[in-house]
Amino acid sequence: MEITNVSEYEAIAKQKLPKMVFDYYASGAEDQWTLQENRNAFSRILFRPRILIDVSKIDMSTTVLGFKISMPIMIAPTAMQKMAHPEGEYATARAASAAGTIMTLSSWATSSVEEVASTGPGIRFFQLYVYKDRNVVAQLVRRAERAGFKAIALTVDTPRLGRREADIKNRFTLPPFLTLKNFEGLDLGKMDKADDSGLASYVAGQIDRTLSWKDVKWLQTITKLPILVKGVLTAEDTRIAVQSGAAGIIVSNHGARQLDYVPATISALEEVVKAAQGRVPVFLDGGVRRGTDVFKALALGASGIFIGRPVVFSLAAEGEAGVRKVLQMLRDEFELTMALSGCRSLKEISRDHIVADWDTPRTQPRYTPRL
Repeated sequence: MEITNVSEYEAIAKQKLPKMVFDYYASGAEDQWTLQENRNAFSRILFRPRILIDVSKIDMSTTVLGFKISMPIMIAPTAMQKMAHPEGEYATARAASAAGTIMTLSSWATSSVEEVASTGPGIRFFQLYVYKDRNVVAQLVRRAERAGFKAIALTVDTPRLGRREADIKNRFTLPPFLTLKNFEGLDLGKMDKADDSGLASYVAGQIDRTLSWKDVKWLQTITKLPILVKGVLTAEDTRIAVQSGAAGIIVSNHGARQLDYVPATISALEEVVKAAQGRVPVFLDGGVRRGTDVFKALALGASGIFIGRPVVFSLAAEGEAGVRKVLQMLRDEFELTMALSGCRSLKEISRDHIVADWDTPRTQPRYTPRL
């Protein structure tokens, strides 16, 4: 059967992958309310298309932290991609490079920063978890820098791992033939079996719960790379992130895998954009499955979006070709949405091109009919 949209890869991945692996990728925290809401919230934003505009030429290109990319659609960090496909992060890196966009490599990748760099040219960011042992962190950041990574995406919403009940039921652990490659030489690459989720136990043992804003400052003393703060959902934290020297903000709820009942990222986006006041770019991840979703995020002020689960699901289904296809489908849909909305470049996408369910009505009715 021909695949015609990004969401269709999930069912194929479910057929192909072991239950423990699929559930790890697919599930969210606790009741999974936010997991559903990340998708549903997009459907409550509608278009106000402008017509009779010459859309024969459409330019989707943009720059992110000074790097030119072909479209505002990038790859979010997702852990342990070799569980999905033997080529794992290698395949994802090649697909991103071929599409002319940015890949973010997870700290918990099953391929190292050096291995991913060896796949060839490409603009790559490195997602960072801060371990209790700061020497490990400093070493990892230096390695990413040496391997040519261009920015650090600092995950700030995980002092503890969210309660992912599927992982508890499945006693999730990294398959024995795989390691967290970036930590292999530091004896932190293996995950022990546990009475609940092996990953939750690993996080509890290794990840630093004391992480605070002063560490964002500290990170700037050990690297010249720009730091994106990933996991911001409020205006308050946006202002502190800017004051702390962040180069950008990623509005993220960790794929709805951390605190359940936080808003969908598309619902939190505008608050963050307004608080940032144009001082730093704001990006979004979470729930993007269509080109229409990309347009909606940009209309609300995002500079670009990141996709996570579509990458691992398409990787499981078709390897590198699957990831390439996901990026191409989103690109084509986004281009069509721009054309049908009357936008020829990203700068023409405005707040007036959408109406959200939280907007006050634009025009008041002239009279109230008698009931």
